[in-house]
Amino acid sequence: MTRVAAIDCGTNSIRLLIADVDTAGPAPRLNDVVREMRVVRLGQGVDATGELSREALDRTFAAAGDYAEQIRRHAATKVRFVATSATRDARNRQVFVDGIRGLLAVEPEVISGDSEAALSFAGASSVLPSRGADPVLVVDLGGGSTEFVLGNAGGVIAARSVDIGCVRLTERHLRSDPPTAAEIAAAEADVDAALDEAAGAVPLDQTAAVVGVAGSITTITAHALALDEYSSAAIHGTELSLDVIRRACTELLEMSRADRAVLPYMHPGRVDVIGAGALVWRRALDRLAAVTQGRVGTAVTSEHDILDGIALSIS
Repeated sequence: MTRVAAIDCGTNSIRLLIADVDTAGPAPRLNDVVREMRVVRLGQGVDATGELSREALDRTFAAAGDYAEQIRRHAATKVRFVATSATRDARNRQVFVDGIRGLLAVEPEVISGDSEAALSFAGASSVLPSRGADPVLVVDLGGGSTEFVLGNAGGVIAARSVDIGCVRLTERHLRSDPPTAAEIAAAEADVDAALDEAAGAVPLDQTAAVVGVAGSITTITAHALALDEYSSAAIHGTELSLDVIRRACTELLEMSRADRAVLPYMHPGRVDVIGAGALVWRRALDRLAAVTQGRVGTAVTSEHDILDGIALSIS
């Protein structure tokens, strides 16, 4: 088996997966050795300034240095580092690229939204509902962007990455604690415009099933399940009705930061941005319910996402 290391550096978090790739079956499978996430908020302020801040870069470099040591310790033979929305948007991304190259001795890839969407679909495919060739929509809700990917067993049919995410919308609109009705309305207008853009490239009305991935959606699912702690095993593959998910989203959006902070499954780095993530997920599900005329009544949550897609891509 080949041991690989994948790093996904997003707007809010940086994540590491070291895994052994089992190629004995009909499709490669990942056997986890290390799976770790740290909230470094690389995209802090990027929406307003267009640049990565020195503080955010320092936090990210510190985490990347620790990841480099783990990769050496576990003797991964192939490494791929992927950066997404915040780095795509930043004028000074070369500072980031140079710093990561120096720490990991690999060339960090600042990938396009379309590439991000394809990797997310590949990673989420392990929990795609068994519906033959019916199109499944994977929604990857990140800190700076959200990817909408329609696909089936043959791969991606259509995809679009749009600039709505939990960090971006929090910084842009949801400044009060809890957010005001006017702030929520402004954020919803942004989301609706982004959904219009996504629908222009992705035939959302063809969706037969929905899979949601990334930290905002897994945390919303943990809230809907009222878990006593964050449990990937309990969350992964969970299918909930859209009504249950909407209620969980509304509760998280309308809570104060202090109330969210004491939830036993809430990562400290998500406390201040989960409300915006919940707003995006609720609005996206509302749109899907409308365009599919009620055919889509549930959504599946996957703990496997772009990070797994990155690892599979180098297997």
